[in-house]
Amino acid sequence: MPPHTHPPGGISLAPPTIHHPARTAPSPVFLCILCLVAALLPSASSCPPPCLCSSDGVVVDCGSRGLSSLPPLHLLPQGSRSLLLANNKLSLLGATAFANLSSLEVLDLSNNYLDNLPAGLFRDMSNLTRLTLHNNSLTGMDRDLFQGLGNLQSLDLSLNGLSSVPLGLLDELQSLRWLSLAGNRLHGLERAAFEPLANLQHLELGQNPWECDCNLRDFKHWMEWLLYRGGKVDAVECTLPKDLRGRDIRGVPVEMFNYCLQLEDENGAGGSSRSGPGSGSGGPASPPCSRNALDPSGATPISNNNNNGNSANEAAASSNIGGGGGGGGGGGELPADCIRSRYRPVSVRRAIGTVVIAGVVCGIVCIMMVAAAAYGCIYASLMAKYQRELKKRQPLMGDGEADGEEREEKQISSVA
Repeated sequence: MPPHTHPPGGISLAPPTIHHPARTAPSPVFLCILCLVAALLPSASSCPPPCLCSSDGVVVDCGSRGLSSLPPLHLLPQGSRSLLLANNKLSLLGATAFANLSSLEVLDLSNNYLDNLPAGLFRDMSNLTRLTLHNNSLTGMDRDLFQGLGNLQSLDLSLNGLSSVPLGLLDELQSLRWLSLAGNRLHGLERAAFEPLANLQHLELGQNPWECDCNLRDFKHWMEWLLYRGGKVDAVECTLPKDLRGRDIRGVPVEMFNYCLQLEDENGAGGSSRSGPGSGSGGPASPPCSRNALDPSGATPISNNNNNGNSANEAAASSNIGGGGGGGGGGGELPADCIRSRYRPVSVRRAIGTVVIAGVVCGIVCIMMVAAAAYGCIYASLMAKYQRELKKRQPLMGDGEADGEEREEKQISSVA
């Protein structure tokens, strides 16, 4: 049999040769790189729908999207700095809506329908520097709304329906430099509510129905103090009373508020008589707030350092007293029934001028009175001396006249 034979049909029965590629195990380094890429890829590319995120994820623009509720903010890129939610239909926000967003520095909620914001809404946004609530439907704010915003520098509350600024609302905003309350329904403001703003430089209060009466007198003094240390305040035009309508309260002489002191004295006298121990309306008066209320040891609380002089330091100290620990200086809570004392600036621009003018006038009057008294004394002494000399001369003048008459008689007789 020949060495190579083939079966009939020409089909070879020899098994075909199969070549298997060599299999190599994946490198551990390569697997680690894949894991890192898989872990970083979602965070780098995530963006809450339907928002638009910048390439570096710093700015998240969710404005003009017709949103009636917040987008999933847990999908925000890591390191986001700005969240823009303007021009939407947001009307309600939960108390934890902005939880765990400490990296944000800018939050824009303008042109929405927000009418009630819960207390502590921005508590976790400790790095926020700009907050815009322009053109919403806010009619009131909780005093703890801005809790935790110690680094806030710009706050826009314009074009809302605010009728008052509650005491304590601005106590923690020690770094605030720009504030707008324009276009609201403010009739008057409490001076104590703005005393903690030791670093404020720009204040907008226009387009409000201001009532320039005794309730606005103390706030007028605070505005003058703000202007004295270099701040800026726009026009505050009066609507009431009628004789001041259209006038800027900054140009109204302080003498027009003198009658307020008389009213305070009358009310104070009546209030003290009514709040005595034997009154039926109520018990002793509330105790005043003092530094000892914060620190039982009597130590002076530490105020914020600034370059605005003693007046700004006193404003910061006053904020520490009345704010309940917003600046972080330590100490306990103030009693709820304490009466917060009003801040008195060290010097006011017009008060200094008044004191100087009054001192000059009083000095001139005193000098004139002394000169008049000296002149009167000299004149009196001269007149007395003249009268004495005149009395001494009268007898001598009488003897001379008698001798003259005798001489005339002798001459007549000799001639005869």
